[in-house]
Amino acid sequence: MTFEIRKIGIIGAGQMGCGIAQVCAAAGLDVLLCDLTEEKLQAGLATINGNMARLIARQQFTDAQRKSALEVIRATTEYADLADCDLVIEAATENEDTKRKIFAKLCTYLKPEAVLGTNTSSISITRLASTTDRPERFIGIHFMNPVPRMQLVELIRGIATDDSTFEAAKVLIGKLGKTSTVSEDFPAFIVNRILLPMINEAIYTLYEGVGSVDAIDTAMRLGANHPMGPLQLADFIGLDTCLSVMQVLHEGLADSKYRPCPLLVKYVEAGWLGRKTQRGFYDYRSGTPVPTR
Repeated sequence: MTFEIRKIGIIGAGQMGCGIAQVCAAAGLDVLLCDLTEEKLQAGLATINGNMARLIARQQFTDAQRKSALEVIRATTEYADLADCDLVIEAATENEDTKRKIFAKLCTYLKPEAVLGTNTSSISITRLASTTDRPERFIGIHFMNPVPRMQLVELIRGIATDDSTFEAAKVLIGKLGKTSTVSEDFPAFIVNRILLPMINEAIYTLYEGVGSVDAIDTAMRLGANHPMGPLQLADFIGLDTCLSVMQVLHEGLADSKYRPCPLLVKYVEAGWLGRKTQRGFYDYRSGTPVPTR
């Protein structure tokens, strides 16, 4: 018998956590959004409300749907409140140590049959699972950003993930109206294994003076029919996230082709992380993106 997921806990009220909460609530599931502070939670709920308002403006959602979705999302700063969740998805920062600490604290509260998911975009599921009390009930559920708009979810089984955990996650993704693809547990899985080295190569192209920011992005938009240029996309993802994925690929596969571009490292060291800090390969402070080189 497949384990049914009805109540979902989400750790992290950032961009990814809020997106996951939004699609789960829109599908009629009970959602508990958890973060460290009340301020972060309120900002997260405001983001969800704003996203739904935009969908209403585009006539992809109704106000009645928005109201009923917001009614099923509760917010908390206490892990103890997640005790009756069927699934908890960790959507914290892409840092293995941070994730391990969350799992160590969280597992003490979860019911034995609860499934633990991680939204990591690159870290080994097997390794994360091994630090918990339920490796067989642990799975990678990698949503794409922005979650409400992106159709794909990567499901990644660790070496110990059992069939019922995988099937329950797969059924859930179907309920959310999304398509799941299965990836083996290798560094960065499928999408980021292909996408991030392309972005890193675009940064090398800039670093080596082959083209300017504008030339590179225009070339890939119009020459490869990409919806946005790779440097614009890097700013959207966050340059710190791009760097951490490249580091995981470089360390995990020990191949020099995955070496993070020194220019990417420099931007991250400067705190120019893209849209979220208003500066990256573009400067967003004026409201109109201006290339920074």
